[in-house]
Amino acid sequence: MQEDNEILTENAENIQTPAAATIDRAPAAPAGSIAAQVDRRRTFAIISHPDAGKTTMTEKLLLYGGAIRLAGSVKARKATKHAVSDWMDIEKQRGISVTSSVLQFEYDNYCINILDTPGHQDFSEDTYRTLMAADSAVMLIDGAKGVEAQTLKLFHVCKMRGIPIFTFINKMDRAAKNPFDLMQELEDVLGIKSYAMNWPIGTDGDFQGVYNRRERQVELYEGGNHGQEQAKTITAAVDDPELGRQLGSYYHDRLVEEIGLLDMAGDELDIDAVLAGAQTPIFFGSAMTNFGVKTFLEHFIKMAPCPHGKEAAGEVHVDPVSTPFSGFIFKIQANMNPAHRDRLAFLRITSGKFEKGMEVWHTRTGRKIRLTQPTQFMAQERTIIDEAYAGDIIGLFDTGLLGIGDTLSVDNQNLRFEGMPVFPSEHFARVQYADAMKRKQFQKGIEQLSEEGAIQVFKQIDIGVETLIIGAVGVLQFEVLEHRLKGEYGVEIRMQQLPYHYARWLEDQSIDPHDLTLTSSTLRATDRDGSKVLLFENEWGIEWAIDKNKNLKLLDCKVET
Repeated sequence: MQEDNEILTENAENIQTPAAATIDRAPAAPAGSIAAQVDRRRTFAIISHPDAGKTTMTEKLLLYGGAIRLAGSVKARKATKHAVSDWMDIEKQRGISVTSSVLQFEYDNYCINILDTPGHQDFSEDTYRTLMAADSAVMLIDGAKGVEAQTLKLFHVCKMRGIPIFTFINKMDRAAKNPFDLMQELEDVLGIKSYAMNWPIGTDGDFQGVYNRRERQVELYEGGNHGQEQAKTITAAVDDPELGRQLGSYYHDRLVEEIGLLDMAGDELDIDAVLAGAQTPIFFGSAMTNFGVKTFLEHFIKMAPCPHGKEAAGEVHVDPVSTPFSGFIFKIQANMNPAHRDRLAFLRITSGKFEKGMEVWHTRTGRKIRLTQPTQFMAQERTIIDEAYAGDIIGLFDTGLLGIGDTLSVDNQNLRFEGMPVFPSEHFARVQYADAMKRKQFQKGIEQLSEEGAIQVFKQIDIGVETLIIGAVGVLQFEVLEHRLKGEYGVEIRMQQLPYHYARWLEDQSIDPHDLTLTSSTLRATDRDGSKVLLFENEWGIEWAIDKNKNLKLLDCKVET
């Protein structure tokens, strides 16, 4: 590894995985085999409430992995170095992530795939889909704020999938909540038990460092490097007299007392519970100053699961090693390279080995297609690759054939993984192009952005198609829509906000919406796929529809097939 990326830890021994966290594995597979390649892969998503430091954490993981040499600025609008994972112009201008990024790098013989997701709730649907491609999740929590609304929503999605969750309590270099209270909050609000891998010293804006429970050592905090280079840590045994002198009797006595309470009353680390999503290991640190990031990374890659099997339709189990190549599309992104107006499909490899140029079955159409230009991601940057393995995320150049939820398989034309859930929009607006000469560009832009899942498109029944109804989970998506249509397609739009807040699909699609008794404000529409859907202003309208129409069943979530 280059000198810039050497670990700058003074007097520290190599961190070992806690004995209780050792995962029993089969004997090591032959080097270079599919089993060996799968075993060394870690594919995870980073989730958090906005401003908890998620994108900063991503940058620092890349820094320690040697993928970048200087961490970018997320907030400073005048900064010349922006976060690698925030590659869209609007992300750089607003200092937020509005689309998921994929970043791959090697660290300590592990191949790491990070799925950096938008923290802002207005883009949560993109995050929900991305979590379908993750084997585990890293949950960032602001030490001063604890569990916040968006954290709770994303946690529940992880819980539904049963994926392991690893927690990093961030911003400990600032005033934070009592760590015991934070652990209790995780259990009370999220319903998950926790185990503190390390323990903070000083939480009132007087952060001194952390105590490593496994190594029984203290890592002292050194600030002041503004987080753009790897942080130095100094370690000392907890009973070292010099430590008492450096910390002072107040911090030293308090540390000894808290560690005693934690050892006596806290839960033991149970790796089986962690892998089942019932217990979360907690790490305290500061992503901005890099403190604790290396410790977290080295523990995480040894504890987190490698790619596991996935169930397909017909009770078919797809094993990541023994099943030949298969995968599914979980994201579409248009115009990653605006100069070429390209379109990429993000494929999560579920099983086997992928090879450039291979022919695969596209289950939805029953056609065979050749995958000729597979790419590896570093956010917007892409590199053509020759091979990849289960757990990897690759990009496929697409002309419009592929869609979110599609299954690809090398030897089973009927293999079909579960479809991607479509969550209901909560905000709606009529959208029309401002210049009739831009009609085709408008249609192309709306089509591509809806295929990405960035927006939902509806057409009011019996109304002309020139005016569309756009649905969004959050109002900020409308701003992104307007920005991208103008910047990427050269289209100015007129937008009128609508009073609807609920979309409900008809379970029985054979019903004619005109035959339903509905309130005068309820809007009858179809979605992009032609499925019949009703838009309601309030819950009362939904209840009225169900009460006045015998056997009417409405769905608040649609699964794309």
